[in-house]
Amino acid sequence: MRSLWPSNMRNWPASLSAVVIIAILLSVEVNSQATSRKGEEDPDSRPPLTRADLEIVQRAQEILDTPAKWNRADTRVCPPDAQTYSIYCALQKATVEVMGEFKHRGGAMQEMRFVIDEIAPNHDKYHHRLMDYNNDPTTTFEDVRKAFMLLEQRIVKQLSGGK
Repeated sequence: MRSLWPSNMRNWPASLSAVVIIAILLSVEVNSQATSRKGEEDPDSRPPLTRADLEIVQRAQEILDTPAKWNRADTRVCPPDAQTYSIYCALQKATVEVMGEFKHRGGAMQEMRFVIDEIAPNHDKYHHRLMDYNNDPTTTFEDVRKAFMLLEQRIVKQLSGGK
């Protein structure tokens, strides 16, 4: 049987199919990366909590254990040689010590944001929950300690199978 395609175009349908398949695969990969990035940027993302998150919270409480170590003027810039720490910087330092790297939307950081949403009377006015709660003139050091205690309790409860 004679082909309807000229000899120089006989492989064209196969080539077109290959191009279409590659385009679809690239589209899926781009969408997957965008979804992954959105999770990292989503202020309400809820990464699964792990034993490391509990260790991070416990270490952050050690870092920020006295009023003299509390930085009331957080800028979310955490110098490695700092002598005082905001909530954000204590969690950041603890995360690096426990995990070896910092993730802005890591489990302990995110869960602390949700604790603040529940306990801070002004939380709906906060642009950066950790920084703004830390810097809120109505927040006391006892409030900070209570937030860490509630955070630790939430993580322990979730790790033990409770919700």
